[in-house]
Amino acid sequence: MVHPRVLCLGEILYDCLADRVGRSLSEVESWTPYPGGAPANVACALVKLGTPAGFIGCIGEDPAGDRLVKLLEDVGVDLAGVQRHPTAPTRQVYVLRSTTGDRQFAGFGDSSPEAFADTYLQGQYLPEDLFNQVDFLVLGTLELAYPKSQQAIAFALELAHRHQVKILVDVNWRPMFWPNPTLAKAVIYPLLEQADLLKMSEEEAQWLFDTTDAAVISGQLPQATGVLITAGEQGCTYYLNGNQGQLPAFPVSAIDTTGAGDGFVAGLIHQLCQLGMASLGDAAIARQIVLYASAVGAIIATKPGAIASQPTAPEVAEFLQRNLREF
Repeated sequence: MVHPRVLCLGEILYDCLADRVGRSLSEVESWTPYPGGAPANVACALVKLGTPAGFIGCIGEDPAGDRLVKLLEDVGVDLAGVQRHPTAPTRQVYVLRSTTGDRQFAGFGDSSPEAFADTYLQGQYLPEDLFNQVDFLVLGTLELAYPKSQQAIAFALELAHRHQVKILVDVNWRPMFWPNPTLAKAVIYPLLEQADLLKMSEEEAQWLFDTTDAAVISGQLPQATGVLITAGEQGCTYYLNGNQGQLPAFPVSAIDTTGAGDGFVAGLIHQLCQLGMASLGDAAIARQIVLYASAVGAIIATKPGAIASQPTAPEVAEFLQRNLREF
C-alpha cells in the first residue's frame, strides 16, 4: 500500500439523517445512517481525489464499527492508526435537515457524549512511523472534549512537530459533543496556536475571535500560513501567505450539506500536496486552490451522505469546467 501523505485524526461515526426534511426531532419517524465523522470524511475524500491518506481513531468492536472499518478499507484509507475498543460502541449522531439541505445535529439518542469508542483513543499506541513521510496532519476539535482522546491529540502534535508535518485544524464546533461546553474555548485555543492552516465557519470565527476577518485572525496566530472561513451558500474568505480573497459559492441545489466542509478541507489539502505550501505565496494560485476546494464541497452538498457523495478528481475537473464561467 502507498504510504499516506496525509493523516486525519479524530472521529468516525454514523450520521443518522432524518428521512423527512424540515421536521423537528419529535416529528421524525425514521432515519437513514450514513458513514461520517469529519476526519474520516477528509481521509476518504483525499483518497478519492488521488492523495493517499490514513485515518487515526478509535472504533468500537461492534457491527457498526466493523462496517466502518470495511468502508475505509474499500475506499483505500490507510488503517495503521486505527484502534478498536472492546466495549464502548461506535458513535451515532442524529441529524435533522432543513428544506434547503442545511443540517442540525440533534444528539446521540439515549447515550451521553462521552460513552463512545472514539473518546478512548490512546496516544501511546499511535505508530510514530506513520508520521515519517506525511505532509499534513488534519485535526478537528471534537476529541478535545474527552481526557483520553485529548491526550492522544497532544501526542500526535508532538509527533507532527518532531517530523516537520504541517498541521491543519478544522474547528468543527459541535457543543453537544462536549460534556461541559463552557470549557471548550480554553481547550481549543491552544490547538489553534499550533495550526499551520486553520479552517472555520463564520460562526466559529466569531465565537473564537470576535471577527470574521481572516486577515485579522491570521494576525492573532503568527505561526499560521493561512486562515480560511467558510459561509455555506455565501462562499468563503481566506488569508493565505499574505494573499487575501473572497469567493462566492458555486450555485448548486443542496440536498445535504453534511460533509461539505470536510470536502473543502480535502480539496485544499489535495491541491497543496500537488503544488506545495510555497504556492500560497502566489495570489492567483492561492485563489485557484481555494476555488478547487470550494468545488469539492459544492459537489458533496448535492447528494446525501458525507462519504458516499464525494467526487473523484475527474469529476471535480468536469464540474469546474462547467461552472468556472460563474467566477
